[in-house]
Amino acid sequence: MAEHGLSYLIEHDGKRILFDTGQSNLFMKNAKLMNISLDNIDMIILSHGHYDHGNGLSYLHEGSLVCHPGCFVKRYSRKDNRYIGLKNTREELEKRFDIKVSGKAFKISKKIIFLGEIPRLNGFESQNTTFAFEDGTPDFIMDDGAIAIIIDEGLFVITGCGHAGIINTLEHARRVTGINKLSGIMGGFHLKENDRQTKETIKYLKESVIDHILPSHCTELPALSAFYENFGIKQLKTGDILSF
Repeated sequence: MAEHGLSYLIEHDGKRILFDTGQSNLFMKNAKLMNISLDNIDMIILSHGHYDHGNGLSYLHEGSLVCHPGCFVKRYSRKDNRYIGLKNTREELEKRFDIKVSGKAFKISKKIIFLGEIPRLNGFESQNTTFAFEDGTPDFIMDDGAIAIIIDEGLFVITGCGHAGIINTLEHARRVTGINKLSGIMGGFHLKENDRQTKETIKYLKESVIDHILPSHCTELPALSAFYENFGIKQLKTGDILSF
């Protein structure tokens, strides 16, 4: 079954990492249907503090949780003033999890890096936002993060929503790791239209000669169509198992 949200189980370099938890316990139900055990998870990584990525934490009761310190702020949709932050406060989660917060990148293992806060350096990504803080000021989701995984073919980067922009994210991964070759990018691309940002992203990915391009969560049809036209991508669906 599917819902608006994201949750990946990542197994690499001897680690089992739950990257985001969706907005309910549906990730647990799906794991059971797929005969995937969620026992012995080394850690949970929260990409950012939105309900559709972190409210599933309500159904987990222990473990290590890694995230940006800004994940716990109260945040709202500017369209309808709907609350879209995490259901649980930091204090509530600290009672159940060993929480490590970091705005900086750090190694989870020799081949897995939490990228921390991603600088917004170009002039066409993360320029506008439909989100706001409790006081009404714009929320550009500065806690948005990703994971860089080192494989033989280079870097494989996994995003939650990609609020910082896919190009900003990949360039940050290159700087943090010192590895220039990009093997793959997967996750939320946060592209809604076939606009300048989508076109610049496609151009960048073509120039980088990336083997695996897998947009999923929060990437809408006009952008997905552009990616299909340029890369012939296969749609990523709930329940898919990918090996690289």
